[in-house]
Amino acid sequence: MKKRTGKYYVYIVKCQKGTYYIGYTNDIKNRLKLHNRGLGARYLRGKSPIELVYVKKYKYYKSAINKEISLKKLTRKQKEELIKTYEKTK
Repeated sequence: MKKRTGKYYVYIVKCQKGTYYIGYTNDIKNRLKLHNRGLGARYLRGKSPIELVYVKKYKYYKSAINKEISLKKLTRKQKEELIKTYEKTK
């Protein structure tokens, strides 16, 4: 089986009411535009504006998917710690 390579991003956005959404994409700029227009993930409809608070780039599709799954299993507190650490490295 051939590995799908390219640019894949795992991201966390913060919604207007303070909730978090985790997703992956191969075009982060376009994905954020879609989310802010109420398109894409159903969860985000009506929750804009959103703020990108975490993003990490991966070369392999499978790596990105696995990271997305692991992030979704984190508690809110763990997500906030991850975001805080990420903000310090910007």
